[in-house]
Amino acid sequence: MTQDADRAALAAHFRETGVRDVECLFADVTGYPRGKLMPATSFAAGSELRICQAIPMQCVTGEYSYDPIFPDSDPDVRLVPDLNTLKRSPWASVPRYLAVHDAFEMDGSLCEFAPRSVLKNVVARYAAAGLTPVVAPEIEFYLTAAMSDPALPLASPPGKGGRPEVGQSAFSLNALNELAPFWDAFHAAIDGLGIRADTWLHEVGENQYEINLQHGDPVAVADQAFLFKTAAREIALQHGLNAVFMAKPIAGQAGSSMHLHQSVVDTQGRNVFSQADGSASEAFFHYIGGLQAYTPDLMLIYAPTVNSYRRYVAGSQAPTNVQWGYDNRTAGLRVPVSAPVARRVENRLAGADANPYLALAATLAAGLAGMQDQRPPTTPVEGNGYDQARGLPRTFDTAHEQMAASEHASRLLGERFVRGYLAVKALEHDHYLNEISAWERRYLLPQV
Repeated sequence: MTQDADRAALAAHFRETGVRDVECLFADVTGYPRGKLMPATSFAAGSELRICQAIPMQCVTGEYSYDPIFPDSDPDVRLVPDLNTLKRSPWASVPRYLAVHDAFEMDGSLCEFAPRSVLKNVVARYAAAGLTPVVAPEIEFYLTAAMSDPALPLASPPGKGGRPEVGQSAFSLNALNELAPFWDAFHAAIDGLGIRADTWLHEVGENQYEINLQHGDPVAVADQAFLFKTAAREIALQHGLNAVFMAKPIAGQAGSSMHLHQSVVDTQGRNVFSQADGSASEAFFHYIGGLQAYTPDLMLIYAPTVNSYRRYVAGSQAPTNVQWGYDNRTAGLRVPVSAPVARRVENRLAGADANPYLALAATLAAGLAGMQDQRPPTTPVEGNGYDQARGLPRTFDTAHEQMAASEHASRLLGERFVRGYLAVKALEHDHYLNEISAWERRYLLPQV
Protein backbone atom coordinates (compact mmCIF):
# COMPACT_ATOMS: atom_id res chain seq x y z
CA MET A 1 0.00 0.00 0.00
CA THR A 2 1.10 3.59 -0.60
CA GLN A 3 1.50 6.05 2.25
CA ASP A 4 -1.67 7.87 1.14
CA ALA A 5 -3.59 4.58 1.12
CA ASP A 6 -2.29 3.75 4.61
CA ARG A 7 -3.42 7.13 5.88
CA ALA A 8 -6.82 6.73 4.27
CA ALA A 9 -7.23 3.30 5.85
CA LEU A 10 -6.23 4.66 9.26
CA ALA A 11 -8.66 7.58 8.93
CA ALA A 12 -11.44 5.15 7.97
CA HIS A 13 -10.63 2.95 10.96
CA PHE A 14 -10.78 5.94 13.30
CA ARG A 15 -14.17 6.98 11.86
CA GLU A 16 -15.63 3.48 12.08
CA THR A 17 -14.54 3.01 15.69
CA GLY A 18 -15.47 6.51 16.83
CA VAL A 19 -11.91 7.51 17.72
CA ARG A 20 -11.76 11.24 18.32
CA ASP A 21 -8.20 11.85 19.52
CA VAL A 22 -4.70 10.37 19.65
CA GLU A 23 -2.40 10.79 22.65
CA CYS A 24 0.95 11.80 21.12
CA LEU A 25 3.32 10.70 23.88
CA PHE A 26 7.00 10.70 24.67
CA ALA A 27 8.92 10.05 27.88
CA ASP A 28 10.59 13.07 29.47
CA VAL A 29 13.85 12.89 31.39
CA THR A 30 12.07 11.35 34.40
CA GLY A 31 10.21 8.82 32.26
CA TYR A 32 6.91 10.66 32.72
CA PRO A 33 4.56 10.81 29.71
CA ARG A 34 4.29 14.20 28.06
CA GLY A 35 2.97 15.34 24.70
CA LYS A 36 -0.20 16.60 23.08
CA LEU A 37 -3.69 15.35 22.30
CA MET A 38 -4.19 15.45 18.53
CA PRO A 39 -7.45 15.09 16.57
CA ALA A 40 -7.60 11.62 15.05
CA THR A 41 -8.27 13.07 11.60
CA SER A 42 -5.12 15.20 11.79
CA PHE A 43 -3.04 12.27 13.04
CA ALA A 44 -4.25 10.03 10.21
CA ALA A 45 -3.46 12.78 7.70
CA GLY A 46 0.13 12.98 8.95
CA SER A 47 -0.18 16.57 10.13
CA GLU A 48 2.96 18.07 11.60
CA LEU A 49 3.17 18.22 15.39
CA ARG A 50 5.66 20.35 17.28
CA ILE A 51 6.54 20.95 20.91
CA CYS A 52 9.12 23.05 22.77
CA GLN A 53 12.60 21.53 22.80
CA ALA A 54 12.78 22.05 26.58
CA ILE A 55 9.85 19.74 27.40
CA PRO A 56 11.86 16.47 27.33
CA MET A 57 14.09 18.02 30.02
CA GLN A 58 11.31 19.27 32.29
CA CYS A 59 12.16 18.75 35.96
CA VAL A 60 10.04 16.47 38.10
CA THR A 61 9.00 19.65 39.95
CA GLY A 62 7.75 21.23 36.71
CA GLU A 63 10.66 23.67 36.56
CA TYR A 64 13.14 24.23 33.72
CA SER A 65 16.87 24.76 33.90
CA TYR A 66 18.38 27.97 32.55
CA ASP A 67 21.72 26.34 31.83
CA PRO A 68 23.10 27.81 28.57
CA ILE A 69 22.89 24.34 26.97
CA PHE A 70 19.17 25.10 26.60
CA PRO A 71 18.65 27.93 24.06
CA ASP A 72 17.00 31.10 25.36
CA SER A 73 14.87 31.15 22.21
CA ASP A 74 13.07 27.96 23.36
CA PRO A 75 12.90 26.45 19.85
CA ASP A 76 10.51 23.79 18.61
CA VAL A 77 11.15 20.14 17.87
CA ARG A 78 8.98 17.93 15.67
CA LEU A 79 7.16 14.97 17.21
CA VAL A 80 7.05 12.02 14.82
CA PRO A 81 5.05 8.90 15.75
CA ASP A 82 6.44 5.39 15.76
CA LEU A 83 3.41 3.71 14.20
CA ASN A 84 4.47 0.37 15.66
CA THR A 85 3.35 1.78 19.02
CA LEU A 86 -0.07 2.99 17.81
CA LYS A 87 -2.57 1.28 20.13
CA ARG A 88 -5.96 1.93 21.62
CA SER A 89 -5.64 3.78 24.94
CA PRO A 90 -6.90 1.42 27.66
CA TRP A 91 -7.47 4.15 30.26
CA ALA A 92 -9.35 6.72 28.19
CA SER A 93 -13.03 7.31 28.95
CA VAL A 94 -13.80 7.70 25.23
CA PRO A 95 -12.43 5.82 22.19
CA ARG A 96 -8.87 7.10 21.85
CA TYR A 97 -5.53 5.86 20.56
CA LEU A 98 -1.97 6.59 21.66
CA ALA A 99 1.43 6.48 20.00
CA VAL A 100 4.98 6.93 21.27
CA HIS A 101 6.82 9.69 19.42
CA ASP A 102 10.40 10.61 18.62
CA ALA A 103 11.55 14.22 18.94
CA PHE A 104 13.44 15.61 15.95
CA GLU A 105 15.20 18.93 15.61
CA MET A 106 14.08 21.12 12.74
CA ASP A 107 17.16 20.03 10.76
CA GLY A 108 15.95 16.41 10.91
CA SER A 109 18.38 15.13 13.54
CA LEU A 110 17.21 13.40 16.71
CA CYS A 111 16.74 15.76 19.65
CA GLU A 112 19.66 14.96 21.95
CA PHE A 113 17.66 15.82 25.08
CA ALA A 114 14.95 13.20 24.46
CA PRO A 115 15.58 9.92 26.33
CA ARG A 116 14.34 7.80 23.42
CA SER A 117 16.93 9.53 21.22
CA VAL A 118 19.72 8.71 23.68
CA LEU A 119 18.84 5.02 23.57
CA LYS A 120 18.46 5.00 19.77
CA ASN A 121 21.91 6.56 19.40
CA VAL A 122 23.45 3.84 21.59
CA VAL A 123 21.68 1.08 19.64
CA ALA A 124 22.96 2.67 16.41
CA ARG A 125 26.54 2.28 17.67
CA TYR A 126 25.89 -1.43 18.12
CA ALA A 127 24.49 -1.64 14.59
CA ALA A 128 27.60 0.09 13.22
CA ALA A 129 29.65 -2.69 14.83
CA GLY A 130 27.43 -5.41 13.34
CA LEU A 131 25.83 -6.17 16.70
CA THR A 132 22.33 -6.14 18.16
CA PRO A 133 21.67 -5.88 21.90
CA VAL A 134 18.82 -7.86 23.46
CA VAL A 135 17.30 -6.77 26.78
CA ALA A 136 14.64 -7.77 29.29
CA PRO A 137 13.71 -5.70 32.37
CA GLU A 138 12.19 -6.86 35.64
CA ILE A 139 10.06 -4.06 37.09
CA GLU A 140 8.99 -3.84 40.75
CA PHE A 141 6.37 -1.53 42.21
CA TYR A 142 3.96 -1.09 45.11
CA LEU A 143 0.20 -0.77 45.13
CA THR A 144 -0.92 1.51 47.95
CA ALA A 145 -4.13 3.07 49.15
CA ALA A 146 -5.05 6.40 47.58
CA MET A 147 -3.05 9.21 49.15
CA SER A 148 -3.94 12.91 49.12
CA ASP A 149 -1.53 14.23 51.78
CA PRO A 150 2.15 13.78 50.81
CA ALA A 151 3.16 14.47 54.42
CA LEU A 152 1.69 11.12 55.47
CA PRO A 153 3.33 7.72 54.86
CA LEU A 154 1.89 5.43 52.22
CA ALA A 155 -0.49 2.73 53.47
CA SER A 156 -1.50 -0.69 52.20
CA PRO A 157 -4.94 -0.89 50.59
CA PRO A 158 -7.65 -3.23 51.89
CA GLY A 159 -7.89 -6.54 50.07
CA LYS A 160 -10.87 -8.76 49.27
CA GLY A 161 -11.36 -9.54 52.95
CA GLY A 162 -11.44 -5.86 53.87
CA ARG A 163 -8.08 -5.95 55.66
CA PRO A 164 -4.76 -4.52 54.49
CA GLU A 165 -1.87 -6.88 53.89
CA VAL A 166 0.52 -7.37 56.80
CA GLY A 167 3.87 -9.13 56.99
CA GLN A 168 5.87 -10.46 54.09
CA SER A 169 4.05 -12.44 51.41
CA ALA A 170 6.80 -13.03 48.86
CA PHE A 171 5.65 -15.32 46.04
CA SER A 172 2.22 -15.74 47.65
CA LEU A 173 -0.45 -16.40 45.03
CA ASN A 174 -3.20 -15.70 47.55
CA ALA A 175 -1.75 -12.25 48.21
CA LEU A 176 -1.37 -11.69 44.48
CA ASN A 177 -5.11 -12.34 44.10
CA GLU A 178 -6.19 -9.95 46.87
CA LEU A 179 -6.51 -7.03 44.47
CA ALA A 180 -7.96 -9.07 41.59
CA PRO A 181 -10.12 -6.28 40.07
CA PHE A 182 -7.03 -4.15 39.53
CA TRP A 183 -4.99 -7.03 38.13
CA ASP A 184 -7.75 -8.11 35.75
CA ALA A 185 -8.01 -4.59 34.34
CA PHE A 186 -4.25 -4.15 34.24
CA HIS A 187 -3.76 -7.45 32.41
CA ALA A 188 -6.28 -6.36 29.80
CA ALA A 189 -4.61 -2.95 29.49
CA ILE A 190 -1.10 -4.22 28.85
CA ASP A 191 -2.37 -6.92 26.49
CA GLY A 192 -4.10 -4.21 24.48
CA LEU A 193 -0.92 -2.14 24.43
CA GLY A 194 1.12 -5.07 23.11
CA ILE A 195 3.30 -5.23 26.22
CA ARG A 196 4.92 -8.67 26.27
CA ALA A 197 4.84 -9.56 29.96
CA ASP A 198 6.30 -12.82 31.21
CA THR A 199 5.99 -13.87 34.88
CA TRP A 200 4.12 -11.96 37.60
CA LEU A 201 4.86 -12.36 41.29
CA HIS A 202 4.33 -10.88 44.73
CA GLU A 203 7.60 -9.45 46.02
CA VAL A 204 8.97 -9.12 49.57
CA GLY A 205 7.29 -5.84 50.53
CA GLU A 206 3.67 -5.42 51.54
CA ASN A 207 1.68 -5.11 48.30
CA GLN A 208 4.92 -5.07 46.32
CA TYR A 209 4.95 -6.84 42.97
CA GLU A 210 7.32 -7.71 40.15
CA ILE A 211 6.50 -8.18 36.48
CA ASN A 212 9.11 -9.40 34.02
CA LEU A 213 8.97 -8.26 30.42
CA GLN A 214 10.05 -10.59 27.64
CA HIS A 215 13.39 -9.99 25.94
CA GLY A 216 13.63 -8.03 22.73
CA ASP A 217 14.88 -4.95 20.90
CA PRO A 218 15.99 -2.25 23.39
CA VAL A 219 13.88 0.59 21.98
CA ALA A 220 10.76 -1.57 21.68
CA VAL A 221 11.27 -2.96 25.19
CA ALA A 222 11.86 0.53 26.61
CA ASP A 223 8.62 1.66 24.95
CA GLN A 224 6.85 -1.25 26.65
CA ALA A 225 8.39 -0.44 30.04
CA PHE A 226 7.37 3.22 29.65
CA LEU A 227 3.79 2.27 28.74
CA PHE A 228 3.75 -0.40 31.46
CA LYS A 229 4.43 2.19 34.15
CA THR A 230 1.95 4.62 32.62
CA ALA A 231 -0.77 1.97 32.43
CA ALA A 232 -0.13 0.81 35.99
CA ARG A 233 -0.62 4.34 37.33
CA GLU A 234 -3.73 5.01 35.26
CA ILE A 235 -5.46 1.69 36.00
CA ALA A 236 -4.55 1.93 39.69
CA LEU A 237 -6.21 5.34 39.92
CA GLN A 238 -9.36 3.90 38.37
CA HIS A 239 -9.44 1.40 41.26
CA GLY A 240 -8.75 3.88 44.05
CA LEU A 241 -5.08 2.86 44.30
CA ASN A 242 -1.65 4.29 43.64
CA ALA A 243 0.94 2.38 41.60
CA VAL A 244 4.23 3.55 43.11
CA PHE A 245 7.57 3.22 41.33
CA MET A 246 9.72 5.11 43.82
CA ALA A 247 12.90 3.23 44.69
CA LYS A 248 12.17 3.34 48.44
CA PRO A 249 8.58 4.48 48.98
CA ILE A 250 7.98 3.03 52.46
CA ALA A 251 10.35 3.08 55.43
CA GLY A 252 11.18 -0.39 56.68
CA GLN A 253 9.97 -2.07 53.49
CA ALA A 254 11.93 -3.44 50.55
CA GLY A 255 13.05 -1.10 47.80
CA SER A 256 11.85 -1.45 44.21
CA SER A 257 14.29 -2.19 41.42
CA MET A 258 14.39 -2.52 37.65
CA HIS A 259 16.87 -5.31 36.94
CA LEU A 260 18.13 -5.28 33.37
CA HIS A 261 19.02 -8.54 31.61
CA GLN A 262 21.17 -8.04 28.53
CA SER A 263 22.96 -9.99 25.84
CA VAL A 264 24.33 -9.23 22.37
CA VAL A 265 23.91 -11.09 19.08
CA ASP A 266 25.78 -10.80 15.79
CA THR A 267 24.36 -10.45 12.27
CA GLN A 268 23.66 -14.20 12.23
CA GLY A 269 21.69 -14.01 15.47
CA ARG A 270 24.39 -15.78 17.48
CA ASN A 271 25.00 -14.77 21.08
CA VAL A 272 28.47 -13.18 21.08
CA PHE A 273 28.82 -13.92 24.80
CA SER A 274 29.29 -17.63 23.96
CA GLN A 275 31.88 -19.42 21.85
CA ALA A 276 31.14 -22.31 19.49
CA ASP A 277 32.05 -24.82 22.20
CA GLY A 278 29.57 -23.22 24.61
CA SER A 279 32.14 -21.52 26.84
CA ALA A 280 32.08 -17.82 27.68
CA SER A 281 33.74 -15.56 25.10
CA GLU A 282 36.20 -12.72 25.54
CA ALA A 283 33.41 -10.35 24.50
CA PHE A 284 31.36 -11.56 27.48
CA PHE A 285 34.12 -10.78 29.96
CA HIS A 286 34.92 -7.45 28.32
CA TYR A 287 31.24 -6.50 28.46
CA ILE A 288 31.26 -7.11 32.22
CA GLY A 289 34.53 -5.19 32.46
CA GLY A 290 32.88 -2.22 30.76
CA LEU A 291 29.96 -2.30 33.18
CA GLN A 292 32.39 -2.35 36.09
CA ALA A 293 34.57 0.43 34.70
CA TYR A 294 31.91 2.91 33.60
CA THR A 295 28.83 2.26 35.75
CA PRO A 296 29.97 4.30 38.79
CA ASP A 297 30.13 7.42 36.57
CA LEU A 298 26.58 6.70 35.34
CA MET A 299 25.01 6.03 38.73
CA LEU A 300 22.87 9.17 38.47
CA ILE A 301 21.02 7.49 35.58
CA TYR A 302 20.22 4.35 37.60
CA ALA A 303 19.46 6.32 40.78
CA PRO A 304 18.09 9.70 39.63
CA THR A 305 16.67 11.16 42.87
CA VAL A 306 17.56 11.54 46.53
CA ASN A 307 15.08 8.77 47.35
CA SER A 308 16.91 6.35 45.04
CA TYR A 309 19.90 6.00 47.37
CA ARG A 310 17.77 4.77 50.27
CA ARG A 311 17.38 1.49 48.38
CA TYR A 312 21.06 0.49 48.45
CA VAL A 313 21.16 -1.30 51.80
CA ALA A 314 23.57 -4.16 52.54
CA GLY A 315 21.78 -7.48 52.85
CA SER A 316 18.68 -6.28 51.01
CA GLN A 317 19.57 -7.76 47.59
CA ALA A 318 20.02 -4.19 46.37
CA PRO A 319 23.69 -3.92 45.31
CA THR A 320 26.27 -1.68 46.91
CA ASN A 321 29.08 -2.30 44.39
CA VAL A 322 29.75 -3.44 40.82
CA GLN A 323 31.20 -6.81 41.70
CA TRP A 324 30.01 -9.64 39.47
CA GLY A 325 29.28 -13.28 40.15
CA TYR A 326 27.62 -16.40 38.85
CA ASP A 327 24.01 -16.69 40.08
CA ASN A 328 24.85 -14.38 42.98
CA ARG A 329 22.20 -11.84 43.98
CA THR A 330 24.50 -10.05 46.40
CA ALA A 331 26.55 -8.72 43.47
CA GLY A 332 25.63 -5.72 41.35
CA LEU A 333 26.19 -7.74 38.18
CA ARG A 334 24.74 -11.25 38.20
CA VAL A 335 25.26 -13.93 35.56
CA PRO A 336 22.24 -16.25 35.71
CA VAL A 337 22.60 -19.96 35.06
CA SER A 338 21.66 -20.54 31.42
CA ALA A 339 22.39 -22.42 28.25
CA PRO A 340 25.15 -20.87 26.07
CA VAL A 341 22.58 -19.45 23.65
CA ALA A 342 20.99 -17.48 26.51
CA ARG A 343 24.18 -16.35 28.27
CA ARG A 344 23.51 -12.88 29.64
CA VAL A 345 24.33 -10.34 32.33
CA GLU A 346 21.79 -9.02 34.82
CA ASN A 347 22.52 -5.44 35.88
CA ARG A 348 20.83 -5.10 39.30
CA LEU A 349 21.63 -1.43 39.92
CA ALA A 350 18.69 0.48 38.46
CA GLY A 351 15.79 1.40 40.68
CA ALA A 352 12.18 1.24 39.53
CA ASP A 353 12.30 5.04 39.47
CA ALA A 354 14.90 5.08 36.68
CA ASN A 355 13.86 6.15 33.20
CA PRO A 356 13.84 2.85 31.22
CA TYR A 357 15.22 4.48 28.06
CA LEU A 358 18.13 6.03 29.93
CA ALA A 359 18.86 3.02 32.16
CA LEU A 360 19.04 0.75 29.11
CA ALA A 361 21.15 3.30 27.24
CA ALA A 362 23.59 3.53 30.15
CA THR A 363 24.08 -0.20 30.63
CA LEU A 364 24.32 -0.94 26.90
CA ALA A 365 26.75 1.93 26.28
CA ALA A 366 29.00 0.79 29.12
CA GLY A 367 28.98 -2.82 27.92
CA LEU A 368 29.76 -1.87 24.32
CA ALA A 369 32.60 0.39 25.43
CA GLY A 370 33.96 -2.48 27.50
CA MET A 371 34.01 -4.76 24.46
CA GLN A 372 35.58 -2.10 22.25
CA ASP A 373 38.13 -1.07 24.88
CA GLN A 374 38.71 -4.74 25.85
CA ARG A 375 38.20 -3.97 29.52
CA PRO A 376 39.05 -6.95 31.74
CA PRO A 377 36.64 -7.71 34.60
CA THR A 378 37.57 -8.50 38.16
CA THR A 379 37.52 -12.05 39.49
CA PRO A 380 33.90 -13.16 40.04
CA VAL A 381 32.85 -12.78 43.64
CA GLU A 382 31.88 -15.87 45.60
CA GLY A 383 29.89 -15.76 48.80
CA ASN A 384 28.53 -12.49 50.14
CA GLY A 385 29.09 -9.58 47.76
CA TYR A 386 28.26 -7.13 50.53
CA ASP A 387 31.58 -8.04 52.15
CA GLN A 388 33.31 -6.32 49.23
CA ALA A 389 34.14 -2.62 49.32
CA ARG A 390 31.48 -0.19 48.17
CA GLY A 391 32.38 1.02 44.73
CA LEU A 392 29.37 3.22 44.04
CA PRO A 393 28.30 6.71 45.09
CA ARG A 394 26.24 6.50 48.29
CA THR A 395 24.31 9.75 47.91
CA PHE A 396 22.76 11.90 45.21
CA ASP A 397 25.42 14.57 45.74
CA THR A 398 28.35 12.24 45.18
CA ALA A 399 26.69 10.62 42.16
CA HIS A 400 26.07 14.05 40.62
CA GLU A 401 29.65 15.14 41.30
CA GLN A 402 31.07 11.92 39.85
CA MET A 403 29.05 12.18 36.65
CA ALA A 404 29.98 15.86 36.27
CA ALA A 405 33.68 15.04 36.63
CA SER A 406 33.53 11.95 34.40
CA GLU A 407 35.54 11.77 31.20
CA HIS A 408 33.40 8.82 30.10
CA ALA A 409 29.77 9.86 30.63
CA SER A 410 29.66 12.31 27.71
CA ARG A 411 31.34 9.81 25.39
CA LEU A 412 28.82 7.13 26.29
CA LEU A 413 25.58 9.14 26.37
CA GLY A 414 26.32 12.35 24.47
CA GLU A 415 27.88 15.59 25.70
CA ARG A 416 24.78 17.77 25.30
CA PHE A 417 22.51 15.25 26.97
CA VAL A 418 24.83 14.78 29.95
CA ARG A 419 25.21 18.50 30.49
CA GLY A 420 21.44 19.02 30.27
CA TYR A 421 20.76 16.05 32.54
CA LEU A 422 23.16 17.32 35.20
CA ALA A 423 21.55 20.77 35.07
CA VAL A 424 18.06 19.33 35.51
CA LYS A 425 19.10 17.07 38.38
CA ALA A 426 20.89 19.95 40.14
CA LEU A 427 17.74 22.06 39.92
CA GLU A 428 15.60 19.24 41.31
CA HIS A 429 18.04 18.76 44.18
CA ASP A 430 18.02 22.47 45.00
CA HIS A 431 14.22 22.26 45.20
CA TYR A 432 14.49 19.26 47.54
CA LEU A 433 16.87 21.13 49.84
CA ASN A 434 14.18 23.77 50.39
CA GLU A 435 11.95 21.16 52.08
CA ILE A 436 11.99 20.79 55.88
CA SER A 437 11.53 17.12 56.73
CA ALA A 438 9.56 15.39 59.48
CA TRP A 439 12.86 14.03 60.86
CA GLU A 440 14.15 17.57 61.39
CA ARG A 441 10.99 18.60 63.21
CA ARG A 442 10.87 15.39 65.25
CA TYR A 443 14.42 15.46 66.59
CA LEU A 444 15.85 18.91 66.11
CA LEU A 445 12.91 21.04 67.23
CA PRO A 446 12.98 19.87 70.89
CA GLN A 447 16.74 19.47 71.28
CA VAL A 448 18.71 22.15 69.45
